[in-house]
Amino acid sequence: MNPKQFLQWGGAILLLLAVLGFLNVRFGDALWFDSAENYAHGVLGVVALVLAPLPLGDLKRWVVVLVGLVALYFGVAGFMVASNSAPNWYGITNLEFLDNIVHLAVGVWALAAAFMSNPATA
Repeated sequence: MNPKQFLQWGGAILLLLAVLGFLNVRFGDALWFDSAENYAHGVLGVVALVLAPLPLGDLKRWVVVLVGLVALYFGVAGFMVASNSAPNWYGITNLEFLDNIVHLAVGVWALAAAFMSNPATA
């Protein structure tokens, strides 16, 4: 997978999660999204889908690296604030165990897409 594909797939998934979140669809008790997460996922999804087809060259790779680092931050930070009362991340949103695992997986996925792809296909 290259950065363009990551932005296409990741953007579509984020936008879908935002729409489902705003429709109040829950994925059991373990995974649900509050308004702050829905807005963040929606904005990030739209930005990713807008950037994906643009001829940005190596800049697209560094956008994906930034996404990976931000996702890793939220994955680690979520574990660090787990014992705080909800909303546990600076009073803005609640990061639960499954959120943290998903953020860590997305971070690794993004960094793999950025660094393990052929630069000519970015």
